Amino acid sequence: RNLPLSIIIGIPLVIICYILVNIAYFTVITPMELLQSQAVAVTFGERVLYAASWIMPVSVAFSTFGAANGSCFTAGRVSYVAGREGHMVKILSYISVKYLTPLPAVVFNGILASCYIIPANITSLINFFSFAQWLFYGMAISALIVMRFTRKELKRPLRVPLVIPVFMAVVSIYLVLAPIIDQPALEYLYCAIFIFSGLFLYLFFVHFKFGWTQKIMRPFTMHLQLLLQVAPAEDL
Repeated sequence: RNLPLSIIIGIPLVIICYILVNIAYFTVITPMELLQSQAVAVTFGERVLYAASWIMPVSVAFSTFGAANGSCFTAGRVSYVAGREGHMVKILSYISVKYLTPLPAVVFNGILASCYIIPANITSLINFFSFAQWLFYGMAISALIVMRFTRKELKRPLRVPLVIPVFMAVVSIYLVLAPIIDQPALEYLYCAIFIFSGLFLYLFFVHFKFGWTQKIMRPFTMHLQLLLQVAPAEDL
């Protein structure tokens, strides 16, 4: 009950806020100035707030840290559950003995984030993030549609009309293909290769469980467990 209510209430409120903000921008900034501005919110603050215009970049920074905090919590727990369910290496399912948090999963996501910012190009980073995010969203929603017909016996505590996931799947396909068609670049191919390279790691280290991979992972897991002071959740 709470999840649908939060979506029904939260999304319209966010839409209204975005519309009002854009109306405020166009009220005090001309379209040409808006296109030439490096930071529209800062330009808006300089026009409206004068000496207090510093509030805008500070507010944006706070918003960024808030979003990063939420992403840190959610992304870490996604990796944790993936490790717990056997979709990734087992060490990611371990939790801190002292703090009872998924420390290896959070560290893993931090390392990935550090790799992503190496190119130091925010535009490319945003494009890659959007491409990868909507690619996974589309695949997850498509799986939901397929399982609606192939696994009818599964218990579904939360059920939505089929038209909603179909609509979201179409939106996902559009958001993945539109930037590639509009501005084709090899970077999207590199991003896709990076994403699907995880499939080979999964096959070798998780799914088939070859003997040589287990010999590699056993001491690796043990040393990380000692270094991070983590243990399987069921042992705590």
